[in-house]
Amino acid sequence: MKRMYQIYKTCMKANIASAITYRVNFIFNSLIMLIGNVLFPLVTVFIYNSNASFAGWTFKEALLIQSVFILSTACAGIFFNGIMWNTMSHVVEGTLEVVLIKPTSSLFLLLARSFEFESIGLLGGGVIMFVYALSGIDGMTIGSWLLFLLLFGAGLLVMFGVALIVAAISFKWVANSRLPEMFESIKSFGRYPGTIFPKAVVAVSSFLFPVSMIAYFPASTLIGRWEPYFFIAIIPCVLFAAFGIWLYTYMLRSYKSAGG
Repeated sequence: MKRMYQIYKTCMKANIASAITYRVNFIFNSLIMLIGNVLFPLVTVFIYNSNASFAGWTFKEALLIQSVFILSTACAGIFFNGIMWNTMSHVVEGTLEVVLIKPTSSLFLLLARSFEFESIGLLGGGVIMFVYALSGIDGMTIGSWLLFLLLFGAGLLVMFGVALIVAAISFKWVANSRLPEMFESIKSFGRYPGTIFPKAVVAVSSFLFPVSMIAYFPASTLIGRWEPYFFIAIIPCVLFAAFGIWLYTYMLRSYKSAGG
């Protein structure tokens, strides 16, 4: 365990050192990432400024959901989303053997190398938006904060599982860059209050592909609108992560170099 900690720590330091070395590139990438993710909250601002709204949701309640979505995206970007692109890159270039011969778990090593410091700007923007949105929310308790953390963690499990599934598929379907885009499109349902969608969409986004857990469910606990079925939705989140780990490990065995 101590050895794995040292490996992860070394990879973190290397990524941070790289970001510091290429400061301008780091700043521009962080800003582009932040701007790309605050466009949707801006749409919400425009909607409420034009006297329209998401039915039954105040401006700051809707903004809270979207700020939690940004926080989840930032955490995923920092800690594990990069495994998709790292795996694809290794498979295309035929360099995964360099990882496989290392005397440690290949999955863990690729995860450690996926640490991405550039998402720290997005995390900062998400925290600012989150604090602002909370200023319009009353009645929060220690219990609601604990529920929030539980569901927020479950949402990260969903994103972790999907990242591994997409990465695993790249062992067979080389350079499948469209798969992450497809997931991003599905994930966008989690930016909005679930009550604005038909019941069938709510059921799918809660249990079949639980993207509601990324932001809608955790934010609802702080607002005091949580429902008992939120807890049941934790099960598919755990299953997503477990299936992602299993599939990645299984597909890794069938890896064949595609590089030239």
